[in-house]
Amino acid sequence: MKDLKPYLIKAINAWVNDNALTPYLMVDAEVPNTIVPTDFITEGKIILNLRPSAINNLTIGNDSLSFNASFNGQSMNVFVPINAVIGIYAQENGKGMFFDPSEDNDNKPQEPPQKTSPLRLVK
Repeated sequence: MKDLKPYLIKAINAWVNDNALTPYLMVDAEVPNTIVPTDFITEGKIILNLRPSAINNLTIGNDSLSFNASFNGQSMNVFVPINAVIGIYAQENGKGMFFDPSEDNDNKPQEPPQKTSPLRLVK
């Protein structure tokens, strides 16, 4: 089954924009393969403004999200693995969603639980 997290990120981003608010994305900048402007990282985290007028080419996929933005006048391609997303919320009122990092499965296959049958062989 596909991960629910990217769908929730897309939905909350759309809701925030539909309400003319500013979508903020909180990211764990220490997750491998995360590409964000290092000048704005605080305590291993960064908050990114996803307002359509602030970024270009936002793509939210099942495994990552990316966009182009300008930071201190320098253009940059931002890349965030979905498991690096800590939360998405409206800057003006804080409404949105934060994710439990322990629920990120890092795309590792999980062993199905062992099922024991309540039936026994009777001789």
